[in-house]
Amino acid sequence: MNKKLKRYLIITASMLIIALIVYFLLPGSKSTTIALTTAKIEKGDLSTAVTATGTIEPITLVEVGTQVSGVISKIYVDYNSEVKAGQILAELDKRLLASELENANANLQTRQVELDLQKLNYDRQKGLWEKQAISKVDWENAESTYKTAQLAVTSSKATVLKAQTNLGYATITSTIDGVVVSRAVEEGQTVAASFSTPTLFTIANDLTKMRVIANVDEADIGGVKEGQRVSFTVDAFPEDQFNGKVVQVRLEATTTSNVVTYEVVIDAPNPDLKLKPGLTASVNIYTMEEKDVLLVPSKALRFNPDPEILKGIKDLTITEPPAKDPDVKDKTKRVIWIKTGNTISPKLISVGMTDGINTAVTNGINIGEEVVTGISSKTNGAMPEEKTNGESSPFMPQRPGGNKKK
Repeated sequence: MNKKLKRYLIITASMLIIALIVYFLLPGSKSTTIALTTAKIEKGDLSTAVTATGTIEPITLVEVGTQVSGVISKIYVDYNSEVKAGQILAELDKRLLASELENANANLQTRQVELDLQKLNYDRQKGLWEKQAISKVDWENAESTYKTAQLAVTSSKATVLKAQTNLGYATITSTIDGVVVSRAVEEGQTVAASFSTPTLFTIANDLTKMRVIANVDEADIGGVKEGQRVSFTVDAFPEDQFNGKVVQVRLEATTTSNVVTYEVVIDAPNPDLKLKPGLTASVNIYTMEEKDVLLVPSKALRFNPDPEILKGIKDLTITEPPAKDPDVKDKTKRVIWIKTGNTISPKLISVGMTDGINTAVTNGINIGEEVVTGISSKTNGAMPEEKTNGESSPFMPQRPGGNKKK
């Protein structure tokens, strides 16, 4: 009895498996449902943006250096110190410079004594020359010696002025009000200013007013203009969005790895001091913005009803298109199809700017109207496939046998 029951169960299971295989593998009847996809005309905002990356910088950044060589004896400020114009930042060892000034003053006094002596000799020789008591050669020698002494005093005065100036340069002062962003020296360090002026401090004028230097690709630079609105984010504050505006589009091109970019300067207010110099910004420059306009999906402008396909929709009525199509040269005139109940009818509208997804409508349609955007088809519970004009996309995968010629 157990063997019969076991054999019966095996036969039943085998038949069930065969039935499932036949159900899933053998083709059955297929039914396709055709439907229109629509959207309602609504008001909204329209915008297009150019994306770029840039660097946060202070608007005014001054490098403070020294024009004389020496050893740093004192430093009075550090990173992030707030300074005023004229405030002492550091001092060099002044002993050598002071001795040079003393030596220059001593040389000046010597030249002045020599000048006084030559002045007396000049006056004496002049009186004798007027009385014809000396030769012309003696008079010319006296005159030349006196002028040479005058020039020597002038040269010594210039040397004294130079030494005084160099001594003044030993005191490093701030040239602007601001914040010390960088300090490049330490006390006891020797700085050499023989060939170039070494940078000791970098001072930012006002960190509440920053700017972004964005690198815009050559393909996008044509739409960027001064005054356009900008939004950007930084990795330091990923949840925050910062705003600014374009203040300058620089003409100089930069080529890196055969990629040409242009620098765009963006004003970026920083009242809460979140933006720091050197941060990388991801920038959106809004090259076109329309506020509170009627919007129609752009794919509705491409819809063209095919009667052969639409006859599968029950009770659908298609109104004849207008006798005269809009001028193809007039890009502002387009035809869309409005669905009212079971009827679709064409309507001529005037369009404006577009962001690729939606298009602004300037005339010819009212808010709330239902516009046809395409056709969707569904076969045996599969996901619906949307079509704009009744033609399948060449990029969509085809079912087996779907490409056979009739």
